[in-house]
Amino acid sequence: MAAPSAATRKKLQRKFRLRGFTLKVDALEEAAAFLARFPDAEDDALDLLLDELDKETLQSSILDRDAVRRVVALLVEAEEAVDAASPAATSSRSALRVVDSFVVPRFHYDPIKKVFYEHTSRLAIHGEAGDKAALYRDRYQVLLQRLARDKYFSKPAFDTVMSEDNNCEITSIQSLIGCTGFFVENTVIVAEGELLSNGIFQVNTCGFPPLEDREASLSMLMGHDFFGGGVIPTEEIVRLSSLEKKAMNDMFVILSDVWLDNSETMEKLGVVLDGYDSVEVVPSLFVLMGNFCSRPCNLAFNSFEELRLQFGKLGEMIAARSRLKEHSRFLFVPGPDDAGPSRTLPRCALPKYLTEELQKHIPNAIFVSNPCRVKFYTQEIVFFRQDLLYRMRRSCLIPPTTEETSDPFEHLVATITHQSHLCPLPLTVQPIIWNYDHCLRLYPTPHTIVLGDKSEQKAFKYTGITCFNPGSFANDSTFAAYRPCTKEVELSALES
Repeated sequence: MAAPSAATRKKLQRKFRLRGFTLKVDALEEAAAFLARFPDAEDDALDLLLDELDKETLQSSILDRDAVRRVVALLVEAEEAVDAASPAATSSRSALRVVDSFVVPRFHYDPIKKVFYEHTSRLAIHGEAGDKAALYRDRYQVLLQRLARDKYFSKPAFDTVMSEDNNCEITSIQSLIGCTGFFVENTVIVAEGELLSNGIFQVNTCGFPPLEDREASLSMLMGHDFFGGGVIPTEEIVRLSSLEKKAMNDMFVILSDVWLDNSETMEKLGVVLDGYDSVEVVPSLFVLMGNFCSRPCNLAFNSFEELRLQFGKLGEMIAARSRLKEHSRFLFVPGPDDAGPSRTLPRCALPKYLTEELQKHIPNAIFVSNPCRVKFYTQEIVFFRQDLLYRMRRSCLIPPTTEETSDPFEHLVATITHQSHLCPLPLTVQPIIWNYDHCLRLYPTPHTIVLGDKSEQKAFKYTGITCFNPGSFANDSTFAAYRPCTKEVELSALES
């Protein structure tokens, strides 16, 4: 093995240091030998190697030859390494990072020190009574600290603000707060009114806490990783942002309600796959969201063996489109009626028993929780499959105002973004695992939110956040294509 050049050694040490790793001499030589396989795509190969090392459970951040060799061996054997000589294929794959809800870090806010600190102890699935109280307290504290920074709500230097005429100026909050949305039990509101002599607070105006700009939120987090997927150093963010702007050809295709037991749905899916298999540049990611069965997989469901075989047929269908199998990734998000331990949120990934047959045909298929998070270079995207709009409207205590919009989907988007939470419904309506409520937070606000809902497909850009519902593929033949480079949404449908 030829010794790596000084330039290669320097580049390896710098790149590994950016990811928090230190290389021993033998590990550096092993990494250099891996890069030598791809003289035309060294940077892409190195990114791929680092991405895979991030996924490994390592004893130490100081890497020896064995740790690097183990990952190199996996890459060489895997399909990704076969195509590693293609910079486009490699960069597209390494740009994508999927974050399961159950690995999203949890943070608490300290109102005294005014800082967030990470919860480091183990989180129990079956919490205690105090965990339920902490769920509500943490939701409230996240919104309160955000509200306290708003210039219209922050405490002034003096108790009163005097005008030029020495009169106190009282500013109405009506124009400062979010007035659209569904007001349901558990939502946090800002109210303006009068405290009467009998101790009753008479509300004149109420609304949701005002939103905070994403960059303003990030500046307060002191480098904490709220989204999951790891903290990215500033130098790496600059590089990834540049690559993201150049990724003009990347496209995500999202389908919701892919009923594998329905022949008509499968025929329609075949048409969609054929269409994308024939285009010049195939989509980099297909997101298939549940439900994957036309019947609820509850205690009365007794066709799991059949459903397992249907997943296998789906794998055969994808594998028959060689370009999609080779260049696209497939992400599977369970629906509210899919197989699983319970209907509480977040839902874990589909059971391995059901997906084994599919993975024989598509080894790189990804099965993840609901909701889940995807980071594309620096862009943060949240996927959530839940029939949320119907339940929000049923649980609404006050009819939403129609002054700004009468579109229910726009009211839904306003609700979840102002509440910084994907599902602010009462726990009696939608149970949530108490210790994992943070997985449904939308703080800081992500760039894009995909709400898989059986209601009519919609797309809506709200205060810079791209939100859309691909619709129900099984019922309406609708789906969506998303271009992360431009954040453009193409609502699509098959002709009847």
